[in-house]
Amino acid sequence: MIRTLIVDDDFRVAGVHAGFVEEVDGFAVVGTAHTAAEARARVRELTPDLVLLDVYLPDESGLAVLPELQTDTIVLSAATDSASVAAAIRAGALNYLIKPFTTRQLAERLTSYARFRGLLADGRAFAQDDVDRAYRVLHDQDRTSAPKGQSTATSRLVSEQLRRAGRPLSAAEVAGELGMARATAQRYLTALAESGTVQMRLRYGATGRPEHEYRWSGA
Repeated sequence: MIRTLIVDDDFRVAGVHAGFVEEVDGFAVVGTAHTAAEARARVRELTPDLVLLDVYLPDESGLAVLPELQTDTIVLSAATDSASVAAAIRAGALNYLIKPFTTRQLAERLTSYARFRGLLADGRAFAQDDVDRAYRVLHDQDRTSAPKGQSTATSRLVSEQLRRAGRPLSAAEVAGELGMARATAQRYLTALAESGTVQMRLRYGATGRPEHEYRWSGA
């Protein structure tokens, strides 16, 4: 089993990510941490094989912690600026997955990491072809963060609208805020709900049929 530590400032998000990881064969979550200081302590205590690391931690940037961990690390973060991505790569992150993401996106990266880890496990001397193969394997299942036929940018706009709202919104309310058709908002919200990024439930009004409402889960 690949022993995995999840580092995220939000307790609920860490739990969601833990659920995602536990669904992937060959992975086990050994703990969570919610600050940079706690991440350092948990790595020393638990000696995980893999750390899933957020950038935005309350006491210090995850990018400052990354070089110290000396553990395979994949960054999971809402930080989309090129400086953060570049810093993560320079510090040794094996992959960088932008929130919100789906269970499938994370599972694909974890599966690729497991194959990459397996290639390096036999201790034999590598030829250049072996090195090239290891790099290809590490990223050969990477996918865009939006389902087929959907825009990644629009998916992120819908997600951000729910996150900022801090309360459940209907498809009509999201559409009104973002200036898009209700059917378009409904399509993106449904995809986000299927991925576990948002929570969906029924809203019952005084009259008429109930409608779906969506709340940001932070996944």
